[in-house]
Amino acid sequence: MIWEILGLILAIIVVAVLFKVFRNIVGLVVNAVIGVVILWLLNLLLTPPVAINIWSILISAIGGIAGVIIVIVLHFLGIAF
Repeated sequence: MIWEILGLILAIIVVAVLFKVFRNIVGLVVNAVIGVVILWLLNLLLTPPVAINIWSILISAIGGIAGVIIVIVLHFLGIAF
């Protein structure tokens, strides 16, 4: 009897932890996709276009919209990209 209760409690804890981790991962993936898509769309409008390389994609994917703003500002200042 006690083992079934402990197993049920353990299963509830595992499901709660997995739900929290999965929710965070989905949010990060959505943020990364939005950042890269915005970078690509802005690249179509800017003259001269931002160089799309591994660094600009990583900054945009990790930072999302804020990362895209950083890449664009660095591009306009002539510091990078």
